[in-house]
Amino acid sequence: MTTPAVDSASAVQPPAPASENRRIPVAVWAALAIVYVVWGSTYLGIRIVVETLPPFLSAGVRFVTAGLALAALIAWRQGPSALKVSGKQLASAAVVGLMLLLGGNGLVVLAETSIPSGLAALLIAVVPAWVVILKAAFGERPSLGGVLGVLLGLGGLAVLTLPGFSGDVAVGGVVLVVVGTLLWSAGSFSSSRIPMPANPFTASVYEMLAGGVGCLGLGLVRGEQHGLDLAAVSGRSWAALAYLIVFGSLLAFTAYAWLLQSAPISLVATYAYVNPVIAVGLGALILNEALSWPIVLGGAIVVAGVCLIVSTERRG
Repeated sequence: MTTPAVDSASAVQPPAPASENRRIPVAVWAALAIVYVVWGSTYLGIRIVVETLPPFLSAGVRFVTAGLALAALIAWRQGPSALKVSGKQLASAAVVGLMLLLGGNGLVVLAETSIPSGLAALLIAVVPAWVVILKAAFGERPSLGGVLGVLLGLGGLAVLTLPGFSGDVAVGGVVLVVVGTLLWSAGSFSSSRIPMPANPFTASVYEMLAGGVGCLGLGLVRGEQHGLDLAAVSGRSWAALAYLIVFGSLLAFTAYAWLLQSAPISLVATYAYVNPVIAVGLGALILNEALSWPIVLGGAIVVAGVCLIVSTERRG
């Protein structure tokens, strides 16, 4: 769920926000554009990958490769010592990585074998609502705007599930994405309450490696390796997998992590409601995915709810 997502970046507690009033540099807008477009396009990339590649094995290759590449980059730029973490930090990062990438992203990859990429992106957009609910469950009282945003998000989620109950899409795929959003939200929420590595890039390395190994293991348990003929994998699936590794898991994450230190968090958070719109548009333009009224209406309601939650959180 790029990582993605936010492949793993949303699991890192952001530093203090920059001033809301200062002029936004061009570099910030450029990095934000990368996060908007690249993360919005990962749903399309996943859909193309699973056309001829098994879901969990392909996801595992993606995250293990990206994790090793990021580790090498950190060791080169900051020295091998930057990768050192305590046992508790390593265990915490592994748990978060499994929830985010095996549970969250992995289930989305599996779901996209049976549902449109645009619908998956809109279902995932409800994640901020789950986070607000989790905070409330642990004693953090939400604002009125947050409550209204959650109600809007869940209402939009209900509308988005209608194609599954009507038989227009596989209801199992819809359920997988919803479960995936719950696991992603739980991983993001728990990351700020357990001893994570201080360096967000280092944390992402161990999250991606743990999540990637988990995806590979589950893929083998499911028997995805049986009958897998690499010669039969299409060129566009290989290209999409390479795109997800390089752009979805490395470039966009780096841009996001830099934005957390260089831009107002309220501005950075706008990716949460821009990504689904881009994903729906790309799915319709490139894969000719149908835009039924439940998808359009439910998506609009979800995005409105996320906008309300984000605007409320930034004032809190």
